[in-house]
Amino acid sequence: MSLKVLCVVSAGSAMAFALKYLEFKGNSLLAATSIFHQSSHKWIHNWDRRDASSIIKPHRKKKISIENMEKMEAQLKPTATRHIFLIRHGNYYSKEKEAEKQKLTSLGLIQADLVGQHLRDLKLDFSKITHSTMIRAEETSKEIQKYFPDVPVEKNVLLEEGFPIQAEPVQCHFDDKSIHEDGPRIEAAFRKYFHRADASQKTDSYEIIVCHGNVIRYFLCRLLQVPPEFWLNFTLLHCSMSRVSIDPEGYVNICAVGEIGFMPRDIMT
Repeated sequence: MSLKVLCVVSAGSAMAFALKYLEFKGNSLLAATSIFHQSSHKWIHNWDRRDASSIIKPHRKKKISIENMEKMEAQLKPTATRHIFLIRHGNYYSKEKEAEKQKLTSLGLIQADLVGQHLRDLKLDFSKITHSTMIRAEETSKEIQKYFPDVPVEKNVLLEEGFPIQAEPVQCHFDDKSIHEDGPRIEAAFRKYFHRADASQKTDSYEIIVCHGNVIRYFLCRLLQVPPEFWLNFTLLHCSMSRVSIDPEGYVNICAVGEIGFMPRDIMT
């Protein structure tokens, strides 16, 4: 006689489900392969191409000794952590066809003001605010800037909204031409803004980037080193906040995704 048992294991505050079929045959107990088993994916430590050992230029004629190599690596190795706050723009006139008319609604302005207040209340020493050149992101950034009048502001077209890659699982089909044009641009934005600190940076830094839902979703997938095709599986409400930290070793920590608890429920969109 055989008996199959479904085992559920709880670990700490998070519920970890280890589902296995256990088969009893006489006095023996056989464990079947987990139905959720998948091959592991190794973390790429030099994902940003800024590992100290990889940026030392080899001498054409003279071989660098191990001792000198270690000294050079020590000089190039960062010591600070970068903290990046990704803010999606506020509610806007999405049915307008002309980009110039896709401004924030009155509700979107309220949302942007609230996220600005929330960022201020964190009492962090922000060093820069960067925003997309699209009007809804620029207006959201202006509302945030009211709470940080002394923080430098810059804008970049690379952060504009678009379709980074065909999503998986396929929920809708995106225009191939748009993906062909938007994908490389959004990837270029990722490479520009996400990397470990330079060795010259001596203290931790805090930055704000105001951009768009698809762009932020793609950034999160790239940071986690999961297939970027999964980008559409994140839900980000208007003026939600996602927070990322990159330590000196290049390790990435996603501290928050789509945080919105600072906003009253009746104005969430």
